[in-house]
Amino acid sequence: MKARGSAAELIRKKRDGGFLGDQAIADLVDGIVDGTVGDAQIAAFAMAVYFRGMTRAECASLTRAMTRSGSVLAWPGAGGPVLDKHSTGGVGDKVSLILAPVVAACGGLVPMISGRGLGHTGGTLDKLGSIPGYDTAPDLARFRAAVREAGCAIVGQTADLAPADRRLYAIRDVTATVDSVPLITASILSKKLAAGLDALVMDVKVGSGAFATSLEAAIDLSESLLDVAEGAGLRASALLTDMSQALGRHVGNALEVREAIAVLTGRQGDERLHTVTTALASELLVLGGLARDNAAAEAAVQTALGSGAAAERFARMVAALGGPRDLLECPDRHLARAPIELAVAPDAAGFVSRVDARALGRLVVELGGGRRRVENAIDYGVGLADVRGVGDAVGRERPIAIVHARSAADAETAAKRLREAVTIGDEPSAGSGPPILRRMAR
Repeated sequence: MKARGSAAELIRKKRDGGFLGDQAIADLVDGIVDGTVGDAQIAAFAMAVYFRGMTRAECASLTRAMTRSGSVLAWPGAGGPVLDKHSTGGVGDKVSLILAPVVAACGGLVPMISGRGLGHTGGTLDKLGSIPGYDTAPDLARFRAAVREAGCAIVGQTADLAPADRRLYAIRDVTATVDSVPLITASILSKKLAAGLDALVMDVKVGSGAFATSLEAAIDLSESLLDVAEGAGLRASALLTDMSQALGRHVGNALEVREAIAVLTGRQGDERLHTVTTALASELLVLGGLARDNAAAEAAVQTALGSGAAAERFARMVAALGGPRDLLECPDRHLARAPIELAVAPDAAGFVSRVDARALGRLVVELGGGRRRVENAIDYGVGLADVRGVGDAVGRERPIAIVHARSAADAETAAKRLREAVTIGDEPSAGSGPPILRRMAR
């Protein structure tokens, strides 16, 4: 699309509920890549789709066009299946940091294209950005070399891989159009198809901290993802997982890297985080033909973690992409830490009965751990540590969480919002529900 007027016509058509054909969508994507479609027009298109939706055919067409907007990788002589996992976004979700090296240790090749945080959710790429020297946007040669060296590499979209999505993704983040099923579907699958995958497992989050706050919305998104993946010839399945509270105990970029390292090295393990990570990794091993069934896959995951093989893969990945070689041994030497740490006790002792996970995510963004505008820099050291979950006892000696902030004023503001986000009851509840809600596949 070389003329802005034609972009305006396409936007008007979608705004009025019209159907966009393959060529119109391809022209739009070309304009996004070459810059002839401006940010305002991209934002208007995203808003039109948000309100009017897209048919499955339109969504598949957008996915194909964004996939072809850059290089599409192939992995000749890979020596194993090319596998990946994607999460629709949550609070405290550091599963990718653990899963990628686990699957690599089990014989898979994991070229994971990840994204920045969107809205209140944390982004895997932002977490890795907290590692000094780690190249989150390597050129394709370095990306390939890292995958060969470590069996996995978690990076962002380079200029070569799905560049149309890279630009659209950033604008969705700041225009309140993140939670659009067609745009989520095209964004996720264009990156994954560009990576040249054999199989993909999708972690579709459900709950207050997810874009899909209801099970029905999550099923709708999963069906969209699976339909388009099937049409593209990609083996895929989806697990619907609970995001009604933070996943794991830390929320914030460097804090979550610390927690992932603790899991990989056997020093710490949150039960819900372990359950979700194991289920997703096991699903991927079965999809990729590396395990005959779920029981064998789960055993392989535990061996990869318990033997240190997954930790070794993580260390090799970090080093291959420019990070410190001793990160696993000395995380505190390299990872940022905010100067203010404030333990936040509840107004009265009791038990956590409910958590507004979205509010926790917003709190971290406002501390500086996420972006309000595309150009915002991230403060990697801020966040929430030792966050209590549903059913946990809290009191003066057992705080709701520890706020990590840049200033005392920021910490006090965050403490107030934290208390508002967590409901405390007098009696212990039955605890949270199961972390794995449903499996979906074609």
